Amino acid sequence: MSKASIWIIIAVGLAGCCIGFKEFVWFMAVGYGLAISAIAVTLCIMGIVTGAAGIPFLLMCAVLFIYGLRLGLFLLIREKKSDSYRKTLASTGSVTKMSLPISISMWIMCSVLYMMMTSPLYFRIENLSGGLAGSGNVCMWIGAVISALGVITEAVSDAQKSAQKKENPQMVATKGLFSLCRCPNYFGEITVWTGVLISGLPILRGFWQWFLAIIGYICIVAIMFSGAKRLELRQTKRCWKMKEYVDYANHTPLIIPFLPIYHMIDWRQ
Repeated sequence: MSKASIWIIIAVGLAGCCIGFKEFVWFMAVGYGLAISAIAVTLCIMGIVTGAAGIPFLLMCAVLFIYGLRLGLFLLIREKKSDSYRKTLASTGSVTKMSLPISISMWIMCSVLYMMMTSPLYFRIENLSGGLAGSGNVCMWIGAVISALGVITEAVSDAQKSAQKKENPQMVATKGLFSLCRCPNYFGEITVWTGVLISGLPILRGFWQWFLAIIGYICIVAIMFSGAKRLELRQTKRCWKMKEYVDYANHTPLIIPFLPIYHMIDWRQ
């Protein structure tokens, strides 16, 4: 496969997240999910055509397709139906109209990021095309299972949060997966992309392949930690006088279960 075909992945990402021109935040939300699903389908087709698509590769593509589609639809439905979520977006400035140059810049940057995040799968096709689909299958299987667990974690945590917010709108979710960490949906997201990276470890070749794969992974992890920090700030502003919240926040890891990182802000200020 020609190395120039990586531009196909970027183009698919551009098509998937162009919905962000309707709502700027959708470049990184609804459009993100749609772009990942579209890239997963494209990678699946590329893998089949080149002979690099074994069963675990196809499974990984299916996991990413389901992941992106579920996330995109969930975010779209939440924004359309949840008044509290729309108020949160408004309070953070996420619904502010941006100029066309800024929107185009964000559109391109997001598409390049989504290419880098999925690059371990693309480079598998590039490096193993021509009937070598079985190479590196152990890591491919492990990665697919890890990513699938991440998708399940994210879906379950979103459902649990919605249910608990209906019971007590004034309090943050604390039960189920939220008893293990305060942002299990972000942890699920990190888990998905950890699986993708692991799946490509045996077949990455050369500086640029490793660079793109590692930078893509670092970026999504950094985005998740940044999101957790912003969420903690919003929750603390709303709940810092509630003893139940303070006890929960002081004894429950923020984003990684069992990792004793409890705060990214000084809630006492």
